[in-house]
Amino acid sequence: MPVPGELQSLFGPKRRYRSFSRFLQERFGGRVQRVTIDAGFTCPNVDGTVAKGGCIFCDNRSFSPNRRLPRTTVAAQIERGVTLVSQRYRVDRFLAYFQAATNTYAPVQKLRRLYDEALEHPQVVGLFIGTRPDCVGDDVLDLIESYARRTYVCLELGLQSMHDRSLDWMNRGHHLDAFLDAVKRCQGRGFDVCVHVILGLPGETRQEMLATMELLGGLPIHAVKVHNLHVVKETPLARMYEEGTVRLLERDEYVEVLCDGLERLPSSVVMHRLQGDAPPDYLVAPGWCLDKPGLLQAIDDELERRDGWQGRLRLSVTG
Repeated sequence: MPVPGELQSLFGPKRRYRSFSRFLQERFGGRVQRVTIDAGFTCPNVDGTVAKGGCIFCDNRSFSPNRRLPRTTVAAQIERGVTLVSQRYRVDRFLAYFQAATNTYAPVQKLRRLYDEALEHPQVVGLFIGTRPDCVGDDVLDLIESYARRTYVCLELGLQSMHDRSLDWMNRGHHLDAFLDAVKRCQGRGFDVCVHVILGLPGETRQEMLATMELLGGLPIHAVKVHNLHVVKETPLARMYEEGTVRLLERDEYVEVLCDGLERLPSSVVMHRLQGDAPPDYLVAPGWCLDKPGLLQAIDDELERRDGWQGRLRLSVTG
């Protein structure tokens, strides 16, 4: 069944959700690609400020290619990324993505130096900054706002779940109130806010997972990045999985709850990701997340089967 005509201007003729690639095409008038940066940050739940050990599922090497390489300068990482991506895609504009760890967890003077270094590359046309909601003080937001006045900026906030018991289980070191406060203080500053969510956390029912999506649907955010809980080697979660104390969602279960969640988000929210994975040499389980094309096709098929689309269960379509 076709997507209703009034939504095709948002989704395009082949999607039933607002894809990241379409957003980039509309925002920049052509193709752009992100290049990832590891600026050497840590996290407050790693160094003992709020906790130790970090999130129980996290190994930055599993999702940040630069953390698997010898550390170099921001400029050198961008130059390398631009060269590699240019060889793979026909693209000449790039977004600098500060990805690994908490990329606002430093004095403002250091942040300014690192962000400036990224933007000095003539082909970089914007910034993506991954961080935590408890690491965006007003001075940091003032700095990010100053960049947003002259270039595109997206601030990525890791929430993962609205449920405090889940945040405690994963050793986040903050609760929902810190996230809500951060979102409130980001408003009116000219940059986009993207929120990270994990579906399939142990102990969360389908209704509780959807409650997180419904919460996001009512907040003034611009984008969401959804991950299925997956297990990476040499993490506390890997030990739990091997002991049999953690159950992961099957692919069909994930597709169903994800589509339920999409229907609860406004159609204007950009979906930066719909799944999570890790390189095969880091991934423990589930194996199905390595088949990204197959998973995305399954999501498309499920939305078509139910004649659903992003925002279907919202009161109105927002543009």
